Amino acid sequence: MTTVARFEIEFTRILDETGQLVADLPDSLADPESILPLYRLMVLTRAFDTKAIALQRTGQLGTYASCLGQEAIGAGVGSAMRSEDVLMPSYREQPAQFARGVTMTDLLVYWGGDERGSDFQGPREDFPIAVPIATQCCHAAGVAFAFKFRKQPRVCVCMLGDGATSRGDFYESMNAAGVWKLPVVFVVSNNQWAISLPRAEQSAAETLAQKAIAAGFEGLQVDGNDVLAVRWAMEHGLAKARAGHGPTLVEAITYRLHDHTTADSAARYRSEDEVQAMRKRDPLTRTRAYLESIQLWSDGDQQRLEQECAQEVDAAVSAYQATGVQAPEAMFDFLYETLPAQLVAQRQAAIDAERDDG
Repeated sequence: MTTVARFEIEFTRILDETGQLVADLPDSLADPESILPLYRLMVLTRAFDTKAIALQRTGQLGTYASCLGQEAIGAGVGSAMRSEDVLMPSYREQPAQFARGVTMTDLLVYWGGDERGSDFQGPREDFPIAVPIATQCCHAAGVAFAFKFRKQPRVCVCMLGDGATSRGDFYESMNAAGVWKLPVVFVVSNNQWAISLPRAEQSAAETLAQKAIAAGFEGLQVDGNDVLAVRWAMEHGLAKARAGHGPTLVEAITYRLHDHTTADSAARYRSEDEVQAMRKRDPLTRTRAYLESIQLWSDGDQQRLEQECAQEVDAAVSAYQATGVQAPEAMFDFLYETLPAQLVAQRQAAIDAERDDG
């Protein structure tokens, strides 16, 4: 018997759970002050997240997917990307979207049930939130193929959850990315739960990162609650893709501290003891602890930041609440370049019904 290949998956952590450095800072963050914007982004995201949940609970927002406990992943991803890159988000990537220029008002409008929230005023070519599981992986392969075909030094970043790695869309997209050496980075936020299904029952693979091996490219695993490790992994994957060396899969280990969405009750399938234990790994707590340990942060700084974030969130909520309701006929306006005759009639019927009601 002859061994024809061997594989291994590396795990990276730079900042441990107590806020102590256990590895060198990435070159881009060698100046510790450069970490401050990442921390601010995570705090702002948590303030937004808290407000969005409150709005939903009071009937002012539709079903909402919280990113509580996962802020470091999006912050590390979004901050590492270039403006010309394209993000393919799932529904729990708020910090990555904010880093890319999507506004809080955009996301509130979207979660309020208005598709105009997907018409981002910042990153015009970023894709809208993908609620179907893993379909954005197929889109990512297509976009990355276009970049390669056009010989553009751009990268597509596809974000998904652990449950999505069990879907055929994911495997097919990974296979295409590997065969064609596409400029794409797949980021798997492994938060241990696919709604109510635990990670152990989703896949027998020892890691999710190793799923890249079958597709013929590199898979990395990082501490997803360590924003520095996520940032390092993204810089690595983005640089490799931009240089024409193909895709990377980054598995970020984290934990979903909130319910799957506001339509879910996680207490039905996981214990409070488990959740409380995972709270000790909070990405914001460890980042703040590090900044305090090097005298770059204080209680006064924290109070000022929280006040600033609260004001920004309140301003976004006010803008959302002031957004006018779309006319019913708008549902027809972006279906076709030329609307078929039968839908023209339906569109006119919607206009007539609205006029009669008025």
